[in-house]
Amino acid sequence: MSEQTDNPGPSQPEPAPLASLPTSKVARAARFAKTGLKVGANYVKHYAKRAAGADVTPEDLHAANAAELYGALSEMKGSVLKVAQMLAMEKNILPAAYAEQFAQAQYQTPPLSGPLVSKAFRDAFGKSPYELFDEFDPQARQAASIGQVHFARKDGRALAVKVQYPGVADSIRSDIRLVKPIALRVLGLDEAAVRPYMQEVETRLLEETDYALELRRGEQIARESAHLPHLEFPRYYPELSAARILTMDWLPGQHLKEFLATDPPQAVRNQLGQTLWDFYMHQLHALRQVHADPHPGNFLLRAEHGGTVGVLDFGCVKEVPADVHQLFTALLAPDTLADEARLLALLEQAGVLRPTDAPPLRQLYLRTLHDSLSLVGRPFRQPVFDFGAPAYMESLYALGDNLMQQPELRQQREPRGSEHFIYLNRTYVGLYALLTELRASVRTGAAEA
Repeated sequence: MSEQTDNPGPSQPEPAPLASLPTSKVARAARFAKTGLKVGANYVKHYAKRAAGADVTPEDLHAANAAELYGALSEMKGSVLKVAQMLAMEKNILPAAYAEQFAQAQYQTPPLSGPLVSKAFRDAFGKSPYELFDEFDPQARQAASIGQVHFARKDGRALAVKVQYPGVADSIRSDIRLVKPIALRVLGLDEAAVRPYMQEVETRLLEETDYALELRRGEQIARESAHLPHLEFPRYYPELSAARILTMDWLPGQHLKEFLATDPPQAVRNQLGQTLWDFYMHQLHALRQVHADPHPGNFLLRAEHGGTVGVLDFGCVKEVPADVHQLFTALLAPDTLADEARLLALLEQAGVLRPTDAPPLRQLYLRTLHDSLSLVGRPFRQPVFDFGAPAYMESLYALGDNLMQQPELRQQREPRGSEHFIYLNRTYVGLYALLTELRASVRTGAAEA
């Protein structure tokens, strides 16, 4: 979730604040239905105009539907808006109009109104925010899927105060229960087969609503990463935090888009990229847990000291069991691809291959995973990797497109592989995308060939 900017002064005009959120299953189902009706009406208008000879394009229809869908997601917050955030990280999956709309979820969505914010403080502390802080800005500086951030001061310190939307945890459960049976029918999946994956996603989403857990994780990761250069973490304030309110230092810096607009020199880009790479390798190999939400809104970048990264929002942290860590790193190891027997054994361990698979299906998965790991693991096999060459990320997206076009794979309706890889894969796709946007060249730690 995007939290802070480099300027705690007056902010830009915000979207209209929300006086309430649909949190019950019935209310959220009704909002889904209302959106579906409007999208349907857009299709009717589009084809009526085309039939009348008007100059309309599919892009016009996408733009209208994307705006309608994003408006609904922004009102509903919670898990559905988090999914929009995740989709915005996966470039080339969505039509451009949807990608542009959903990208807003990484930075700014309509905030809660002032009375709802004050109520959250009175429920938690028995006091208004104006009594707790020396200064409190009622206008949210950032608003995202789980909560919004306000600027405050106390005892001369600039603070970021994150306020969670009411009913988010309950809405996550109701959203999943609402969407799951529809998705199972549409995709032809067996509920028992997808249960571990759905449970993994639900667990991570619910953890993001636990601000006490986020505070502990943020403090722990900051403490155990303090030796890494060019990183900044906010200090947390437990006495000013509660179940739905989290107070921390206001970090300086700019989000990626704004930072890149300053045209930073290549040396700064490289240091920022190196800092991100080293931070994620340290998390994976030393801490065995990773900040699993690496979208641009969760980092603040500065050119000072050659490039400094501020890390925000430890709500989504994936703990990596020892056996999963061993399997994940082994699959990315340079010698794995050259040893078919080893790759087969690892894929069986990961649950991608099964003893009951027919030989043609086994060869299909082996070939597919070999090609995927060859591309995804390329940075881990080169001592220095240049993410500035856009062809690499384009190849990754093209690989996904090609796999989706293979009829043999499309016929495989059952999910395979460890559920732990959902957030590990998401983490590294997000990291690669950040490094590509930075056009950074990083030292990966791989041995010289």
